[in-house]
Amino acid sequence: MTGGGPADPAGGPHLPGAGLPPGASTETTPGRCPVVVLEDGTWAVRGHAEVLHVATTPEIYSSAARRHRHVPNAMDGEEHRRFRAVVDRHLDDAVIAPLSPMVRRVCDDAAAELLEDGPGARVDALHDLGRQVAVRVQSRWLGWPESLEDELLAWIEDNFAATASGDPLRNAAVAAHFDRIVHEVVQARRDLEARGEPLPDDPTTRLLHDEVEDPDAPGGRRPLTDPELVSMLRNWTSGDLGSIAASVGVVVLRVARDPGLQEELRALAREEERHTEELDAAVDEMLRIDDPFPSNRRVVTRATELAGYPVPEGTPVAINWTAANRDERVFGDPDAYRPRENRAANIVYGAGPHVCPGRLLSTLQIRGALAALLRATTRIAPDPGREPTREAWPSRGWATVPVVLD
Repeated sequence: MTGGGPADPAGGPHLPGAGLPPGASTETTPGRCPVVVLEDGTWAVRGHAEVLHVATTPEIYSSAARRHRHVPNAMDGEEHRRFRAVVDRHLDDAVIAPLSPMVRRVCDDAAAELLEDGPGARVDALHDLGRQVAVRVQSRWLGWPESLEDELLAWIEDNFAATASGDPLRNAAVAAHFDRIVHEVVQARRDLEARGEPLPDDPTTRLLHDEVEDPDAPGGRRPLTDPELVSMLRNWTSGDLGSIAASVGVVVLRVARDPGLQEELRALAREEERHTEELDAAVDEMLRIDDPFPSNRRVVTRATELAGYPVPEGTPVAINWTAANRDERVFGDPDAYRPRENRAANIVYGAGPHVCPGRLLSTLQIRGALAALLRATTRIAPDPGREPTREAWPSRGWATVPVVLD
């Protein structure tokens, strides 16, 4: 563990001066201790203002900290801008908004399946609703075959288990498995094209035919390479499958534990299309309070200063979105449910050039799953016979969300 003393016993912030922030074992809030040093030397940035500074200063805090080259997540500067433009074309709000009816049908079907045996159904909202919605929406959006859905559901389970294990070989095997899935989808399209058969008009096909700016290419543009294509599709899918399910788990558990909020949102959910703004604000606030997206990594490209501490070049940095979204300097009581007041400062979808490009698609699924479950039920309650369980670090959110549906 790395140096620094405990926070000021009088209750004030830890004061810079020893040259390093306090160690990670210091039990403090993000506002009192916005930066801590982890055992491996990583600087964990927890304060809201400090997180925003790191996220919006890519020339100092580089995203190229990843071991594997992800397109465009592990890119900086002009290279990131060129590839992010490709992503944004496919995830623009004008492109995603028309998916709303499809997402609602998927969510309504998934919710109805949970109640096929009548009231009193005991289900796991994360596994039985969240993961089903995530996989089905992704398959329909991207035009992937339904035959892949069971394999994708099994992959989500394997991915969480591998992450919790901390075993690099196991994680590499799980990542390679997903790459094989994407390769098979892409190759199937290539084979259709080679036979002169028509390709389906969907994002997978459109991405196959898209181009990225490249100053070294004739005309300044070129097709995506297969590794770039696979990396983009992986980023659109592998991370989002688990994230959507985790988010659904968070919001369902919150309404199960808060009957008053549940009734308020059920009334809005009956006319979901008229109340999307209120429902989206509610979802965002529930995710702020219990943020299932823990962190992103950066590396310091030149000596700088953060929260009053000198930071050497090459220092690994972890942006802790979960802690920043609970910074009492910004939100007061971090557990207080205030969707309108807190929405502007909520950074559950990130900030800066790497802000989540798929926010609308994610929101459609999370809101849709919650609204569908509220419409399908008269009561959602915690299961008295089973406690919810947390995901193991470095994942966040819940591993199981057992509830009873009436």
